[in-house]
Amino acid sequence: MIGTMPRAATTSDAFNAIAEPRRRDILDYLAPRERPVGDIVLAVGLAQPSVSKHLRVLRDVGLVEVRRDGRHVFYRTNAEGIRPLHEWTSRFERYWRHQLARVKERAERN
Repeated sequence: MIGTMPRAATTSDAFNAIAEPRRRDILDYLAPRERPVGDIVLAVGLAQPSVSKHLRVLRDVGLVEVRRDGRHVFYRTNAEGIRPLHEWTSRFERYWRHQLARVKERAERN
């Protein structure tokens, strides 16, 4: 189609990378601490090759970091990589609080 912009690849930036729910699941699992790949595979219930592909996307956009210890590979979230996501979503926090307060106020009146 003429005039239609192509969709950005999921590896282009953090926002596109986290559009995939399984990647968000992986980030949630990694949030508390560093984990080996095998634990990630068990936690998210995907085959190891699929988890590895998701981890590569997350690593390529800077959301996770990798550490090797012999034959073991460990992943952890990268706070600096996640910062732009947090900063963008925090812009909406005031709005969400305001909306929730309005809903609560209406419920109390009824």
